[in-house]
Parts: sequence; structure tokens; C-alpha cells
Amino acid sequence: MPTSRIKQLLDESKSQEAIDAANELLCANGISAHDRATALLMRGNAYRQLTDWRMAMNSYLEAKELEPDGPAAMALDNIQQILNFYHKDLYNP
Repeated sequence: MPTSRIKQLLDESKSQEAIDAANELLCANGISAHDRATALLMRGNAYRQLTDWRMAMNSYLEAKELEPDGPAAMALDNIQQILNFYHKDLYNP
């Protein structure tokens, strides 16, 4: 499943379907590190749409490990700023 399908699901706010599609792609054999990082970023975005901050952060952290300077680093920083401002009780459960 290409990452373009996951992006389409995100654009349609079909968050759970995007998560499922990303997980399916992540289980595929022979996926490149870049495609893995992109799928993790998109899975994080889907969790973010669902306001599941913990799972979003986990996905972004995995993506950041693969591509330290990739877009997941900024997404992770954004979530940390949001949580520090709004949900300090959820940040460190």
C-alpha cells in the first residue's frame, strides 16, 4: 500500500483507516527506511487527529529515529508544545 493512500485517508479524516493502512505498510517486507519513516509520520498524524497524543508521539519518535531531521521531528516538537501548554497531566501519565 503506497503512502499516497494513507495521505488520502488522512485528508478525508478517516483516521482509524489511515492507522490500519500505515500499520499494514509497516509490516510489509522490503520497505525502505524513508517509506517506513513516512508511514510512521502519517500514523502519528492519524493518532493526532484522534487526539491520542501518546500514540502520536510514539509514532513520531519512531520516525525521528529513522530520519532525525525529517518532518516527524517538527511534529514531535509541536505536540510537546501543545501538551506542555494544555495537557500537562497527560504528558507524563
